[in-house]
Amino acid sequence: MARLRALRTLLSGLRPGDWVTVGLGVCAALGITFWQPATGFPDMVRVRAGGALVAELDPRLTRRLEVRGPLGTSVIEVANGRARVASDPSPRQLCVRQGWLAQAGEFALCLPNQVSVELLGRQRRHDTIVY
Repeated sequence: MARLRALRTLLSGLRPGDWVTVGLGVCAALGITFWQPATGFPDMVRVRAGGALVAELDPRLTRRLEVRGPLGTSVIEVANGRARVASDPSPRQLCVRQGWLAQAGEFALCLPNQVSVELLGRQRRHDTIVY
C-alpha cells in the first residue's frame, strides 16, 4: 500500500513536458529494440570447417550436409531459403540453439568444432564483426 502511494506521488509530480520526455524515451527504446533493416533473401549458403570452404549451397534446395570437425560431425540442414546447424558435438550447443538462419548476412559459428554456416546475399546484415 505504501508503494502504491509513493508511485501516485511520483506520477502526480510530473509536468506535461516530463510526460512528453518519458513517451519519447519509450518510443525510442521500442524502435531500437524491434527495428531491423531488411537484408533480403539469401543467394547462397557457405559452409566452412577449420577455415576451409566445404560447400556453397543453393538455399532454395533441401539438403542435409555432414561436416567433419576436430570434435566430430556437425549436421547442417538447408531448406526453404533457410539454414541451420541441426546437431553438433560441441559441449554448449550454442550454434544449434541459434536455430534457423533466414536473412542474408546471418551466420552460426560452432567454435569448438570449427564449423561455420553463413548466408550470403546482395545485402549484408553487418558491415563488420569484431571479436
